[in-house]
Amino acid sequence: MSLLYGLYLASRWAIRIVMLFYVPRRRSPNAARAWLLLIFVEPYVGLAVYSLFGRPYLPRQRLQRQREASRFIRETPAAEGTPAAADLRAGLQPAARLAHRLGDFPVVGGNRVELMPDYDAAVDRLVADIDAARFSVHILYYIVEPDETGWKVGEAVLRALGRGVTCRVLMDGMASKPGLKKMAPRLREAGAEVVAVLRPGMRRTRRDLRNHRKIAVIDGRVGYAGSQNLVNAFDYKGRGLTYEELVIRIEGAAVRQLQAVFLTDRFLETGERIDLGPLFPEIGPAGNVSAQTLPSGPTYRAENNERVFIQLLYGARERVVVTSPYFVPDSAFVEAMQAAAQRGVSVHLVTPKQADQALVRLAQESFYDGLLDAGVRIHLYEPRFLHAKHISIDHDMAVIGSSNMDLRSFELNEEVMLLCYDRGVVERLGEIQERYFRDSEELSAEVWRNRSVPRQTAQQLARLVDSLL
Repeated sequence: MSLLYGLYLASRWAIRIVMLFYVPRRRSPNAARAWLLLIFVEPYVGLAVYSLFGRPYLPRQRLQRQREASRFIRETPAAEGTPAAADLRAGLQPAARLAHRLGDFPVVGGNRVELMPDYDAAVDRLVADIDAARFSVHILYYIVEPDETGWKVGEAVLRALGRGVTCRVLMDGMASKPGLKKMAPRLREAGAEVVAVLRPGMRRTRRDLRNHRKIAVIDGRVGYAGSQNLVNAFDYKGRGLTYEELVIRIEGAAVRQLQAVFLTDRFLETGERIDLGPLFPEIGPAGNVSAQTLPSGPTYRAENNERVFIQLLYGARERVVVTSPYFVPDSAFVEAMQAAAQRGVSVHLVTPKQADQALVRLAQESFYDGLLDAGVRIHLYEPRFLHAKHISIDHDMAVIGSSNMDLRSFELNEEVMLLCYDRGVVERLGEIQERYFRDSEELSAEVWRNRSVPRQTAQQLARLVDSLL
């Protein structure tokens, strides 16, 4: 054996041994397992990939800005609560308190909520609200494409600028590259502030962080959230899929919370402070829905959305419906779903039958055996690629927003969910869910267990790297 070859082998083992101690620090067991598997199989490749995407730390400046932003939230009208929290049934109060503690926002009453499952109608409604704006338009989207849909909203922003309305637009620096390249110059020329958030090449430790939020706030009085990006529904990824979404439009005090999330993201990117007075107008009751905003992301100390979701699952008494295009959670989330089903709660998982990411789908399918054995009913939605993300708990709680039920959304992405404590909202969501059920193939446990051995093997192998997906 030559000296060089001996040094090569020694270096491979040195990488393995050092990373065995380093990787598990401040990391979930699932993530540590996936990274160590890659590093042990191919140390040099694993170390290179880990150096780009795997380090769990964020720059001190960004963490300091997040702390400043949290203080800002607690000092704005967005942090003001109402007696609405006292109206929640006992099983929901722990989740409401947890969401408040983790995300800084309390439950607020007096909101009006609309659920919009029609893709084009939701875009048209947003455009109409922008066309009615008098003071400010704030837009934050993960994907903004310079296609018909993206420009429909972009043209509305241009019209608002022409009326003297202040417009601020945030786009994810990676997912919205085409929008930043082709739309941002025209918007900026007209007077809009356009900021790329978490842009590639910025000085940060992680290169795979994304701002996955979808938020619009008009005049500080009307807010939008949900799963829908500013992009055409059909085939924007070139995979022949038509996307189906769910958008929530809200009026009332909870809009201030969405405004605070938007302004926090802007501050994290720019470090610039602006006059907040005009952006938080006095808002009277618009309806009777109690609601709460839950932001989450790597700048928070905990996985806010996952912890609240798990608390809700353990508090469920009758029925749970989980809808997500990507279902690759950790064991705690799966166990909460299983425990709910085993204690007699009717638990449903709705996910698209079509797949836009083959490896993710294989990892997702590896969970089905355990869920089916526990009594969870799995519905594979057939008509379109169902990209909506929401959970309903019993008859009085709905969670709707941008977060998938996967490790990426729980640990890496900036997300935002709206928690609605209202039977009317749950009833409307229930109508949408019943349509999902009717248009789905329900997975049979017996048929599923008879799938081929190669497919089972592929699913389990994909599961091993779930934290890297």
